[in-house]
Amino acid sequence: MRQTKLGNTGPQVSQAGLGCMGMSGMYGAADRAESLATIHAAVDAGINLLDTGDFYGMGHNELLIGEALKNVARDKVLLSVKYGALRDAGGGWSGYDTRPAATKNFLAYTLQRLGVDHIDIYRPARLDPAVPIEETVGGIADAVKAGYVRHIGLSEVSAATIRRAAAVHPIVDLQIEYSVLSRGIEASILSTCRELGIAITAYGILSRGLISGSNPAGPGDLRALAPRFQSGNVEKNRALVEALSQVAATKGVSAAQLAIAWVAAQGADIVPLIGARKRSQLSESLGALDVALSPSDLAAIEAAVPTGAAAGGRYAAAQLAHLDSER
Repeated sequence: MRQTKLGNTGPQVSQAGLGCMGMSGMYGAADRAESLATIHAAVDAGINLLDTGDFYGMGHNELLIGEALKNVARDKVLLSVKYGALRDAGGGWSGYDTRPAATKNFLAYTLQRLGVDHIDIYRPARLDPAVPIEETVGGIADAVKAGYVRHIGLSEVSAATIRRAAAVHPIVDLQIEYSVLSRGIEASILSTCRELGIAITAYGILSRGLISGSNPAGPGDLRALAPRFQSGNVEKNRALVEALSQVAATKGVSAAQLAIAWVAAQGADIVPLIGARKRSQLSESLGALDVALSPSDLAAIEAAVPTGAAAGGRYAAAQLAHLDSER
């Protein structure tokens, strides 16, 4: 698999990463054996970037990845970890804490669950409104000096916050939603990252399964409350996906493959995160990396799914209100 440098100061990463969130109940129940097999298949295919969060399944995801990597050489994978989100025993969400002291605590537990002595890319999951980003990044920078973290990343923050963070310590990448249906970063965030030499690791490239034809699986599936899956919106969005499918058919690929290829075509500094939890999903997604898009293909995709055409926000209004990247 081809590799690319993650920003001006980051490591060499595979042209796509594996997003592991769906393996820990966030989209409904997942099969443990199949999840482990999917991680192994990704590594065997040349993917070296594995993305997780310490709050995915309240530690379940990190334990799962740690188990999968027991017999994998440590230098064969790069672990990207988000932290800071607070959960309760009932699975609810109760804010964020990215104070330096909290950062040390979260990191210690992450190292233990993953069974490693360092994290390759560590990032706050969201901007903590009570903690200046300079303090948060400074706390992670202390972990870099101590050898527990190699690089610092960000997630879902604005252009202004990116600049403030980068003034404290080099930032290798910004993890943020980016897809043919979610193109908000094109307004100012993407250009700011490029100016500062910061890569994009794009999640939600299939719009949480909307583009691949997946539907909420019932209780425990976060998509059940997602605006784009609600009645009145989902019908309009499926019409967009159908239009995308028609373009895909002319290329002999699926709509999902075309959507992944579109993200990859936006620049070598953009690394799509494949959110597969089954080997079959991974195999289909990897096929997209060999799809070359011509200017006429890109124009056809734009005509099928114009910027801003998606019905409904990418998160519920209450969540969007707390996203620094939406400001």
